[in-house]
Amino acid sequence: MNVVVVESPAKAKTINKYLGSGYKVLASFGHVRDLPAKDGSVLPDQDFEMLWEVDSASAKRMKDIADAVKSSDGLILATDPDREGEAISWHVLDVLNKKRLLNGKSVKRVVFNAITKKAVLDAMAEPRDIDVPLVDAYLARRALDYLVGFNLSPVLWRKLPGARSAGRVQSVALRLVCDRETEIERFISEEYWNISALLKTPRGDEFEAKLVAANGKRLQARSIANGEDAAKLKSLLEGAAYVVDSVEAKPVKRNPGPPFTTSTLQQAASSKLGFSASRTMQIAQRLYEGVDIGGETVGLITYMRTDGVQMAPEAIDAARRAIVDQFGESYMPEKARFYSTKAKNAQEAHEAIRPTDFYRSPDRVRKFLDADQIKLYDLIWKRGIASQMASAEIERTTAEIIADNNGQKAGLRAVGSVIRFDGFIAAYTDQKEDGEQSDESDEGGRLPEINARENLAKQKINSTQHFTEPPPRYSEATLIKKMEELGIGRPSTYAATLATLRDREYVTIDKRKLIPHSKGRLVTAFLESFFTKYVEYDFTADLEEKLDRISAGELNWKQVLRDFWKDFFSQIEDTKELRVTNVLDSLNEQLAPLVFPKREDGSDPRICQVCGTGNLSLKLGKYGAFVGCSNYPECNYTRQLTSENGAEAEGGAQNEPKNLGADPVTGEELTLRSGRFGPYIQRGDGKDAKRASLPKGWKPEDIDYEKAMALISLPRDIGKHPETGKMISSGIGRYGPFLLHDGGYANLESVEDVFSIGLNRAVTLIAEKANKAPGGRGRGTPAALKELGEHPDGGAIIVRDGKYGPYVSWGKVNATLPRGKDPQAITVEEALALIAAKASKAPAAKGRAKPKAKAAASEGKAMKSAAKPKAKAAAKAKSPAKTKKS
Repeated sequence: MNVVVVESPAKAKTINKYLGSGYKVLASFGHVRDLPAKDGSVLPDQDFEMLWEVDSASAKRMKDIADAVKSSDGLILATDPDREGEAISWHVLDVLNKKRLLNGKSVKRVVFNAITKKAVLDAMAEPRDIDVPLVDAYLARRALDYLVGFNLSPVLWRKLPGARSAGRVQSVALRLVCDRETEIERFISEEYWNISALLKTPRGDEFEAKLVAANGKRLQARSIANGEDAAKLKSLLEGAAYVVDSVEAKPVKRNPGPPFTTSTLQQAASSKLGFSASRTMQIAQRLYEGVDIGGETVGLITYMRTDGVQMAPEAIDAARRAIVDQFGESYMPEKARFYSTKAKNAQEAHEAIRPTDFYRSPDRVRKFLDADQIKLYDLIWKRGIASQMASAEIERTTAEIIADNNGQKAGLRAVGSVIRFDGFIAAYTDQKEDGEQSDESDEGGRLPEINARENLAKQKINSTQHFTEPPPRYSEATLIKKMEELGIGRPSTYAATLATLRDREYVTIDKRKLIPHSKGRLVTAFLESFFTKYVEYDFTADLEEKLDRISAGELNWKQVLRDFWKDFFSQIEDTKELRVTNVLDSLNEQLAPLVFPKREDGSDPRICQVCGTGNLSLKLGKYGAFVGCSNYPECNYTRQLTSENGAEAEGGAQNEPKNLGADPVTGEELTLRSGRFGPYIQRGDGKDAKRASLPKGWKPEDIDYEKAMALISLPRDIGKHPETGKMISSGIGRYGPFLLHDGGYANLESVEDVFSIGLNRAVTLIAEKANKAPGGRGRGTPAALKELGEHPDGGAIIVRDGKYGPYVSWGKVNATLPRGKDPQAITVEEALALIAAKASKAPAAKGRAKPKAKAAASEGKAMKSAAKPKAKAAAKAKSPAKTKKS
């Protein structure tokens, strides 16, 4: 019996069916070791020795693998065919070697690009050794990312409070987003006019022609710069006679694009399906690992982390046969098409993403897939088969027209296209069962019959004003495209990089556009000022190229680290002498449009409008940056920094307090203000003034006197409880709206309930809260923080916020997240590992622990002893094992 190790349980389940009883397929659940998230895991002074950690969930997985290997004939490492997959195999092998379990046993490494029976069996017949240069490239990348993150992030924490982290690729991606925002802020719009004529042929057909020349001069884009010039040209056309000067019909061929790479798939899924990059990869992973198709589990697509654009020869042959069968002979070109990528530093080590079987059309597999899976599969299948189809044949017609107004002449042009043969376009429209050629169809607008030298009748002259627009903000798709063009990151990193920017709250997404948050702008400005080299696009791309050369065996990975660390460490050391005032001066200058937005009255945006004499500047507080007055504490004006050109909050709360009226009891003024933590209501002045933040969902522009009084008067007394005689009150706290009675709390559904709930309803809610669990204590289902998708065995995997911290929930299994783990950053593979580890634990016995508990603890099992005297032993057992890689 041979043990086969793959990453995921879904993949293991599929492959096990292909290999039969002579093999035992086990899942590692992704990486089995990682660098501990603390300082000292990579040691530059010891030639970059790396200390690896096996967490409790991975320890359980490795124990299962180790136990199986003990009684096996050999080990087959069948993880994914990329750098990360090679690294997982290396980690598994290294752990087993340290346990001395492989003496005399056969160890093989196999890779396959698709999870089909043929692909798997072919791979088993051609094993190889671990690719050491590929592992070295992984080690170098992991060390670089660690060294940047764990040395640069503390500098940010000291010099820029509120900043969460910096990363080698993450910070450069953030710079792209922030640089685009700066372009938008500094963009100056320009006016221009477009003029066109609606004309009619002698046969009564109408069409539109655009003005392209006037008075002997060719008009360029935006040549007509103002309304006065536009009016003169329109007047010329209004009184002109029109004649067709020439008509030219030119055949044009349009070729299909290559099959998808990781980045182009993510771009297409974003623009056409609205999927995020991470969602696209989750769905693609499931299609790759295997889907039950009528009783047969099979992978529907090839490996989805690739920058290659070429298909394997046998796949090209299969695609050409499918084209003939499904579209007809005329749709198959004489020769197969071959593609090469234009992306910088592309490795092209793997196939493009394609269907594993082109005869499995979307219609044939639709009933086996969920809605999102069929959408993505449809996209991949059509792009894959279209890439080998014949070119579309288009006839593009151009008509040149002369307008003559008493000797003043102007030129107009009308352009239209007709598809004479749809070719590969047929893959994106209705599939033809009989292979007949498609009917003629328009592409971009079809012109009526127009003949040279014939006269045309003027119907209408259109003159429209336009203004140039700033460059658009990046979407996930366009940012990935830009990163790929620059050679920043790799296919396996795009989704994770974008997720990190969101999780760190460096960017927000609005209508699929990436908007840098103020803290993201600050981090980027800081890095550009004091770590310029490390956020340069060329430097990052050059480092990626070096990693590729390591994987090709051309560079020594430790020498690359030595060269990087020497300059980087020196830069870190230089910042120790950096003063906060230097930082603020630089940020004030770089972020002037954000920090000091222009004022409508034209006054100096750097002068405090409250005291009139102080200078405004960025200030750094415990919770991040804000704008404050230099006359503090005499002037306590502050303004929160936002991502919308410095304008505070959403409308009403501007730079100055807004007076709402006086409190009828105290006579003090109520004002709507903007602070470091958002808009709020204040009653009175000075340190003793009462303040109340606007609840979530309340917009400053909607706040009037009544709402302000209701908010500042909280808590609100509702009435006395009929049984206890004690007052029930409502309010808004740290965790939302609540009821308070006799020291106990009950949650309210909405903020509005705080101001409207009556005594009867309040009593009912308090009673329901008291009856939720024995003893009057209990909790409802905790809030869902993130939905990860379906478990391979069925049922949703959800991350929830529990009483003792975030945890992963699947059915009745609840697994607590490791301390410090961001619940928004957890992956499906990590969740599956936690769930499996939790499910495998035996229930803890009540009372005294059994004698085996101590033995289990000493062996390193991640189990908690129920007996208090054994707590220390259990805690010691939970400590991760450490190994070294030099």
